[in-house]
Amino acid sequence: MSTGTEQRRSGEQQPDVGDLLTGFVPFPADRAAEYRRAGYWTDEPLDSILRDAAAKWPDRTAVIDPDVSYTFAELDARADRIGAALSDRGLAPGDRVLLQLPNICEFAVALFGVLRARLVPVMCLPGHRSAELNHFAAVSGAVAVIVPDVVAGFDYRDLADDLVRNNPALQHAFVHGEPGHHQSWRALADFDGPLPQRPPVDADVPALLLVSGGTTGLPKLIARTHNDYVYTARTHAQECHMTGDDVYLVVLPAGHNFPLGCPGLLGSMTVGATSVFTTDASPEAAFALIDRHRVTVTGLVNALAKVWTQACEWEPVLPTSLRVVQVGGSRMTPQEAEYILNGLAPGLQQIFGMAEGMLNFTRPGDPVDVVVNTQGRPMSPHDEMRVVDESGAEVPPGEEGELLVRGPYTLNGYYRAEEANARSFTPDGFYRSGDRVRIFADGPRAGYVEVTGRIKDVIHRGGETVSASDLEEHLFAHPAVYAAAAVALPDEYLGEKICAAVVFKGAPITLAQLNEFLDERGVSSHCRPDVLAPLPALPKTAVGKVDKKKVVSQLTG
Repeated sequence: MSTGTEQRRSGEQQPDVGDLLTGFVPFPADRAAEYRRAGYWTDEPLDSILRDAAAKWPDRTAVIDPDVSYTFAELDARADRIGAALSDRGLAPGDRVLLQLPNICEFAVALFGVLRARLVPVMCLPGHRSAELNHFAAVSGAVAVIVPDVVAGFDYRDLADDLVRNNPALQHAFVHGEPGHHQSWRALADFDGPLPQRPPVDADVPALLLVSGGTTGLPKLIARTHNDYVYTARTHAQECHMTGDDVYLVVLPAGHNFPLGCPGLLGSMTVGATSVFTTDASPEAAFALIDRHRVTVTGLVNALAKVWTQACEWEPVLPTSLRVVQVGGSRMTPQEAEYILNGLAPGLQQIFGMAEGMLNFTRPGDPVDVVVNTQGRPMSPHDEMRVVDESGAEVPPGEEGELLVRGPYTLNGYYRAEEANARSFTPDGFYRSGDRVRIFADGPRAGYVEVTGRIKDVIHRGGETVSASDLEEHLFAHPAVYAAAAVALPDEYLGEKICAAVVFKGAPITLAQLNEFLDERGVSSHCRPDVLAPLPALPKTAVGKVDKKKVVSQLTG
């Protein structure tokens, strides 16, 4: 398979990236050329974001966590050392590396160090466990994993053991902290050899692999290219009016698309802003950090934003320096948006986006009516959106339907997932989002999007997208379960909580026993049920499928 760059630069030497392009779906050459002509794509490698920041603002603080901070120059030099050390260990350009670190400065070091070695990070989340990590390793062909030692009582070194045992290609496990019998991250950081000389980066190939929300089965891998991700981070920061005077708080898991590049850590770097990392999202801890570092911008999921707003009624230290709070992950009602806008920060930016690419968000200066009643408008003038009915026909302007999208930063196919791609993309390259929306046709909201529901069977719990069908497969595996349905129940703080409606073969088990079983199967912590509802039978539709609407109706009465 050839990339747009290879088509554009026929006859030029191309960088050797191993088997990275196997299973990668590139942008079509005509659209790639169009995005270059428009100035969106600049053919810069993703790590140039840090290199440029270090050149422009060497002594400005880049990242801070409770234990350490680095200036842009220090972070740049540390990334070089890590990159050189990884190359010295035999990792080759194009190799994939599972990156699973918490919200600490070393996350930024690892990300850029991996990029400096021309490796491709797979952005795993702290809550992922063996089921997901083994899947990511197998699909990506990862040769290494980077993990912490122990966080919140969970020993990631045991997870690394499991990965090495089950994936012959995965030869390296680097541990930040006490490495045990694995390789020491500290030793990498102390390496003093030079970075090897490499050919120029092909900016049309994958820079990193994000993980999907897992709408069907295990999460899929999303290949984001250097060109599209640099464009995303830089443009979103500009559209948010961010400057070097801003301080961004990374409170959601940093491997998520939202706090990583929308504008997040990377977007903040493009304007010379400082990023503060925290692993404690509680209002008490977060408000203290915001006050100490005079944080001005942060990104939250709806549930967390409501908790913070409520806490403003009693916390002694308030987040008075915040100028804007970005909220995404699930749709807010107008009442929720007004509550957050009036109680937490003077600015609210609703974001409707996806790791697959497409971003809609409200802008600074938008009327309050638009901010509280819409989920924004597209980031790019070249974002293409269609709203279609069940037959695939476009609906009249202003009416509801499924959102289909393509554009300069939306993927053209999941990584090494042909069956999923056949379902998820139209023949002309539009991504089927699975979200039900309307695009306002006139008035002050014209061109803005309202999310009205979803088509895919997913649960939005605290900003995480949980596949109901994948969880049901795990539930069915329990010997006591005869039938099961995973459904969403409304929750004031999580948005939706996960309910396992189960028909047992005999005596029922407890929720704790069920979640212990899921833990043993390596199911992510955020995918485990909050509620267990034993039922005598599951209601069915006329065609024999489980009627989940009736299940929810029975449970909420």
